[in-house]
Amino acid sequence: MGTEISKTQIDRLGDRLRKGSITDSDLRLLDQYRRSFTEAYEMVAGAIRNKLGLEPTGRPAKSTTSIAEKLQRESIRLTQIQDIAGCRLIVPDISEQDRLVASLAKLFPNSTVVDRREKPSHGYRAVHVLVTIEKKIVEIQVRTALQQEWAEVSEKLADLIDPAIKYGRGSESAVKILAAASHLVAVHEQSEVKFLESQQLASQAIANASLTDGTSDDIISIQREVDSFREMVTGNRAIVFKELRKFTEDLPEQE
Repeated sequence: MGTEISKTQIDRLGDRLRKGSITDSDLRLLDQYRRSFTEAYEMVAGAIRNKLGLEPTGRPAKSTTSIAEKLQRESIRLTQIQDIAGCRLIVPDISEQDRLVASLAKLFPNSTVVDRREKPSHGYRAVHVLVTIEKKIVEIQVRTALQQEWAEVSEKLADLIDPAIKYGRGSESAVKILAAASHLVAVHEQSEVKFLESQQLASQAIANASLTDGTSDDIISIQREVDSFREMVTGNRAIVFKELRKFTEDLPEQE
């Protein structure tokens, strides 16, 4: 693949990208750096396919434009960007998200898990698993269906109004829309967590009750409560999806 680029060369290249003063030779160097992640990406994506039976979507190298914009937006060196290579996995709900993250952590023992659900970035919520292979980081984004829906709302608003809103800047009204949408997702997914906790407690109560004579009515009552909670959570999920889609209905081309 040619001579390996040093960390100093890469970060100096990043400084030039940040300033916007880049030459053709810089573009070639950046392309070489981007392509150096391909092997690590293929190893990660291949392991996910072969070991977990899942098909990730993604890219082995972040675009030149996206890299330059990130350097201009954040106080970060080019070698510190963790999503040069990345893939994404979408799961139905938060319990599956936790389960998949645990599976990925087991599949890639030296990985780092970054939970962006508790501290979202401008409304963005997901769990990232950072896998390092031969000094190359591959970012695996794990999103629930609702988190993915929010991301699509974010992308649509950014395309229609201003790309800066994804980073908490630009149109104040659009930023508020994204914050409201993110809060909606967070509240629902917190109810999912509570349901799972209640389901576990109910299972323990049923198991204990089944050991005692004459408790069939108690077991039926507990099961009905669990089923009712499940129906409520499922119904609320459908409402949240509907509300998220409303955020981008009939948006004008510009404010």
